[in-house]
Amino acid sequence: MAISDYYGAEPDEISPFEDGPAVRGGTVAGFIATLLTSIAIVAVDISMLSDTIAGMYGFQNALAIGLATHLVHGTVFGAIFALVLTDPSLAKVTNSLWKTALAGVVYGLVLSLVATGFIMPVWVDFVGVSTIESMPYVTTSLVGWHALYGLVLGAMFPFLEKV
Repeated sequence: MAISDYYGAEPDEISPFEDGPAVRGGTVAGFIATLLTSIAIVAVDISMLSDTIAGMYGFQNALAIGLATHLVHGTVFGAIFALVLTDPSLAKVTNSLWKTALAGVVYGLVLSLVATGFIMPVWVDFVGVSTIESMPYVTTSLVGWHALYGLVLGAMFPFLEKV
């Protein structure tokens, strides 16, 4: 049974593990969500990709590397989202599109706080990139970008889980 088949089903009738985790769908949804988020980042603050994210890997002024690594990160986090949603206790969350989209937004906000708020500042400091001023590193733009990522991820996942 696919998540998209759950809509309208009673929670006791749902078996998220019937077909196994929908990792490929989460991976594809994560890639698409990251691509759209990357476009928003380029429109607002291109240095986030070209300096900060590329800088995590020792590169500065390298938009292609920043974009590529950002796409990899977001794709992997999409697969993790899919694994989380296959937990049987979350069947009530995944039985409607709006709940899955909301779960994606919450997931994106948690990523914003944990990944960019704490992990990224430590990482860029370790590699000697000075693009982040403080920790936790949480800005309105970062929160907005990760909420967008989560919304797209959560909204697309039910349609792509069988990819």
